[in-house]
Amino acid sequence: MAAYKTPEYHPAFEEYCEAIFELHEDDVEVIQARIAERLDVSRPAVSEMIHRMNREGLVEIDKAVSLTPAGRELAESVVRRHRLAERFLTDVLHLSWAEAHTEAGKWEHVISPSVEVAMNRLLGEPTTCPHGNPIPGSSYVSDPEAVSLDSIPVGEQFTVRRITEELEFTDGLLEFLEDASIQPGIIGSIASTAPDGTTTIEIGERAVGIGAFVASRILVSPGTD
Repeated sequence: MAAYKTPEYHPAFEEYCEAIFELHEDDVEVIQARIAERLDVSRPAVSEMIHRMNREGLVEIDKAVSLTPAGRELAESVVRRHRLAERFLTDVLHLSWAEAHTEAGKWEHVISPSVEVAMNRLLGEPTTCPHGNPIPGSSYVSDPEAVSLDSIPVGEQFTVRRITEELEFTDGLLEFLEDASIQPGIIGSIASTAPDGTTTIEIGERAVGIGAFVASRILVSPGTD
């Protein structure tokens, strides 16, 4: 598939469109406070940028912030480059999830359309990033049975599908999940749940405790493939 060809925008516009896209993808209400948290910038700075983007025709402002068709096209282009870069950095260069996520944040602004096409071809036209999130424009098909990890009953098995983007921005979490082998395609089972919301899962012979916030944002399919 050919690379997206969008008008050139300042990298800050790309960052904001990407953040809005990913918040919406994770079913998080896209208000300016959430954008500020995701991008680690002040709320006044977000307000100023959102109004600039509104004038550029990239976003619409109501109770929540939404992308216009032009804004969504830009967001999909940036997200696609980011997730392809993550796949290249992990699959070809064998970087860790955390390293790849950080580096891909730089690559997403500089990958040219021709390099994007070549990278996609080299990787075999992947449909997801290493964490299972869909690559825009790919042949990705969502799993209709996917649910949050915390909805699986004790004693039942599951197959990991997606580590949502929200978790990628939690300090140290990508390292923890990769080390614990909580990765797309991995099969585990629910060992126990605690009153505080902690879920203990078993993957192979290893038991891992996962907090309520994380367990509610890891998507799995009941049973095994």
